[in-house]
Amino acid sequence: MGKVIISCALTGSMHTPTMSQFLPVTPAEIAEEGIAAAKAGAAILHLHARDPEDGRPTPSPEVFMQFLPQLHEQTDAVINISTGGAPGMSIEDRIRAAVAVSPELCSLNMGCTNPGLFELADRYDFKHQWERDFIEGSEDIISKNTFRDIRTIIETLGPGGTRFEMECYELGHLYNVAHFADRGMLKPPFLIQTVLGVKGCLGADPDSVYFMRQTADRLFGKDYIWSIFGAGRHQMPVCTMGALMGSSVRVGLEDSLFIAKGQLASSNAQQVLKIRTILNELGLEIATPAEAREMLALKGRDNINLHKSAETASS
Repeated sequence: MGKVIISCALTGSMHTPTMSQFLPVTPAEIAEEGIAAAKAGAAILHLHARDPEDGRPTPSPEVFMQFLPQLHEQTDAVINISTGGAPGMSIEDRIRAAVAVSPELCSLNMGCTNPGLFELADRYDFKHQWERDFIEGSEDIISKNTFRDIRTIIETLGPGGTRFEMECYELGHLYNVAHFADRGMLKPPFLIQTVLGVKGCLGADPDSVYFMRQTADRLFGKDYIWSIFGAGRHQMPVCTMGALMGSSVRVGLEDSLFIAKGQLASSNAQQVLKIRTILNELGLEIATPAEAREMLALKGRDNINLHKSAETASS
């Protein structure tokens, strides 16, 4: 098996600040968490932004630019900007930061989902009203990624050399990747990010891991890099099973707030170190950022708009 790429999703858009005091919210917190995760072994940093006042997800390029230059300057990690944003954001808003930066990598959800966290609403005394409204509202909200949305993202960001972390929550999402690949709009090597255990989507049982891998093998042959993550309590078991089957892995507080049963993770780096320990014990080698760039055929850190921004910030 080849080397394992560790991705770290630092904050996401579904968990809310009340759920964990360790969830990074402000630009300074996101930068600090990203730098520590990269030092711990994450080759890719998967990034969302939040309003520093109340922690709600924001697509604002101005907020992104309060932590992206620092991450670019102080780590060698691949900058991966989400185009998923948060449920309810327009497609135009969701790609604003990515358009401004033209990063090496962007996440790209390969279909619509109804990610439901509504059953968590009664577990917390929320600090902000938006949190309760958002969590309760997830019973009836669609994370919209139609064929037109996906095409718009590819046609907008692809010409600048940005490649995609294609998040596949269902078997059908793999066929959506194949749809765009067959039309020449996506080029190999494809980074297929299998997402399991999100309520409203495919479960995190071993059969699901196998079926997703088997289907991707049939559709893409040797033209893809497989990565996987499990949501919530499924995080480490799913990553471990995937790694044994040849996948790369993703961890981070976007995907799970916990490090063990009933124990909140104190940082993103803690999760990176845990999965790195597991991978080392399995005899698997961890990819450096440079090796991840080569494996994924990325355009390089010097070819994004942040390069000049980081130079300006450090001068």
